[in-house]
Amino acid sequence: MERVSPYQGLGARAYWRTGLAEADYPPADIFRAKWALSKDDKIVTAGSCFAQHVGRAMRENGFNVQDAEPAPAAIPADQLTTYGYGMYSARYGNIYTTRQLRQLLDEAWDGAPSFDAVWEKGGRFYDALRPNIEPQGFDSMEAVQAARVEHLARVREVFSNADVFIFTLGLTEAWYHKPSGQVYPTAPGTIAGVFDEKIHGFVNFRLAEVRADLVAALARLKALNPKLRVLLTVSPVPLTATASDAHVLTATTYSKSVLRACTGELYADFPEVDYFPSYELVTSTKAGASFFEENLRSVTDAGVAKVMAVIIRAHLGDVAAPTSETASEPVAGRKADREDRRANREDRKERRRAGKGA
Repeated sequence: MERVSPYQGLGARAYWRTGLAEADYPPADIFRAKWALSKDDKIVTAGSCFAQHVGRAMRENGFNVQDAEPAPAAIPADQLTTYGYGMYSARYGNIYTTRQLRQLLDEAWDGAPSFDAVWEKGGRFYDALRPNIEPQGFDSMEAVQAARVEHLARVREVFSNADVFIFTLGLTEAWYHKPSGQVYPTAPGTIAGVFDEKIHGFVNFRLAEVRADLVAALARLKALNPKLRVLLTVSPVPLTATASDAHVLTATTYSKSVLRACTGELYADFPEVDYFPSYELVTSTKAGASFFEENLRSVTDAGVAKVMAVIIRAHLGDVAAPTSETASEPVAGRKADREDRRANREDRKERRRAGKGA
């Protein structure tokens, strides 16, 4: 048959009706892996809270997910994520922005810029760049600094030996230290420290900035290991709150659109970069609200399991083990959500006190 249109004769996945509306969900071929993933590959994970699900699914199915900072035996299993253990391949906590990732790697290899890296609250001390890892804080500023030196050593170790880096992009909004440009994972005053508008500022990164930071971070890692492969995802979890003065829905749409555009560009421009559509799978019109809890923000256990089954099946085929849908498996993700909600409540209170109500 003569083709009269370039859209004629394409596969079922190319059309909305056959690729989505009439297809099983998730669609069987929505993700075609760009490169093969071996169980011998050393996998390093990082990113926003949703990234924990990817690492856990990989680990459950026998992949070699690295953990450079395992928990001390004294910490009970149900308290591991409370202290930042077992969440990612090092104890860096949630890395929400590409600027935060770039600055972590810069600090690990080049040293930190001058900024207020240690926060205080109630006579306890916190690492400003991972304030959640010690819920009650450290005994002293020196203890924070010593722990960070050890942490950065583990960061260098795990990234230097990585074969695959899986990174989940979460946000474009961030708070930063004006004199140095250092970004924080949470606003000063949310968990510890004191917000000071003279030295702390808000930024909502644009596409060019997000791309430049991610390209720079990956260039550093590629210099360490030229054969490094990268799998990018975008978190489907909406913003808890926005400081952009936009409605939270439009602010979320902006943030996720920028991050998705960035991952799409890097997928097209770099053969070693793959993209997994966790964002699309959770937020599509066919999924509707069914993948979310009643708060329309937290992804359900069943939703997470369906998304993770797609990525595992793409790399293991029919031998892939089903990802768990039990209540016990996504504990880390739920705890991270609760921590995010608590942090944002405190953040809003602090900004109201400072005359900056969101």
